[in-house]
Amino acid sequence: MTTTAWVAGFRSAVLSPHETIQIKPSRGFRDQTLRQILHLDGGGEAVRVQLSNEYGKEPLVIAAARVALRAERGDAVDAAADTALLPGTDRPLRFGGADEVTVPVGEVVQSDPVDLAVSAGTDLVLSLYLPEDTGLATFAHTASQNAYAVSGDHVSAGVLDGAEEVDSRFYVTGVDVLAPQGTAIAVAFGDSWFEGTGTSTGANHRFPNHLNRRIARGWVVNQGIGGNRLLTDEVGPHGLARFDRDVLGVPGASHVLFHFGLNDLGLPGMTGEPPATAEDLIAGYTRLAAKARTAGLTTIGMTMGPYAGTIYPGVDSPEGRGIRRQVNDWIRTSTVFDAVVDIAAAVQDPDAPDFIRPDLDSGDHLHLNDEGARTMADAVDLAHLGL
Repeated sequence: MTTTAWVAGFRSAVLSPHETIQIKPSRGFRDQTLRQILHLDGGGEAVRVQLSNEYGKEPLVIAAARVALRAERGDAVDAAADTALLPGTDRPLRFGGADEVTVPVGEVVQSDPVDLAVSAGTDLVLSLYLPEDTGLATFAHTASQNAYAVSGDHVSAGVLDGAEEVDSRFYVTGVDVLAPQGTAIAVAFGDSWFEGTGTSTGANHRFPNHLNRRIARGWVVNQGIGGNRLLTDEVGPHGLARFDRDVLGVPGASHVLFHFGLNDLGLPGMTGEPPATAEDLIAGYTRLAAKARTAGLTTIGMTMGPYAGTIYPGVDSPEGRGIRRQVNDWIRTSTVFDAVVDIAAAVQDPDAPDFIRPDLDSGDHLHLNDEGARTMADAVDLAHLGL
């Protein structure tokens, strides 16, 4: 008999709707069904869902919740096809045996286990009915996956016709799966280069998605936040502050990959401030690696990708470019990490290494496109992951 354990099958790091710099605003819901597509990194015999009201200003009332597998979409790309449930897989979500749950301000709740077998790469459909005014939602602002909202209670509807689409993810922070004991989980912990900004919406071409397609056992879960910094709170708590929640809080985690620093260099320039120093970034990386090693995790550092010529005003500067090169040289030669992946070398323009290679550029000269994310994943030596 195979023993089993709960491990992370999906993760989404969330942030406050009131951040200082926002690429996309959050929103609220009232008397609406919210349906979201969750691409599972790994599979198991059952699932349980984690919902967060961490940054809400009011208690979050969820009057009904259900999960199902998503039906095959074929060539259709409309909302109805995107939200269609696979017949026979719809299941109620319960919380302590109850169909309804109220999530207090600042709290997280976990559903009861649901007997629903899923495999790696499964698209799970989560439907929540939100009867009361939620206020601005705790959310992930660059999910690269549409969510859908429609008036009324339609959590059991086979499809959501006429739904409003929005490219963000709301309230859901994780799905755990009941997998074989000892299943290894790596956490991709960092910024938009992990979360998937620049990749095609709904296509699951983020860096962790491509990496998971190469892995034979275990998997990588995505805890990237677009705009997140290593050292300073702004778009979400900074990396050092959210490490316990978003890495140590992931069940089954054994390895952690880091990609931070671009926002510490670039975002200050949007408000006329200087970038973080090389010394401060190196100290932050050192602290982060020490926290992971103390927790028994294998650490994998990644060089900062290039971003010269980006379209965002104030982000690119000669000073920032120089600091990136200095810190990357330290990452390549340091013994702080158990292993290093030279992402910068993999995706830079060989004739202009401060720039992304043109065929890998999403178009904003800061983020990778689908092929760029695949190239980034191909640069990872799977032996470092132990998966």
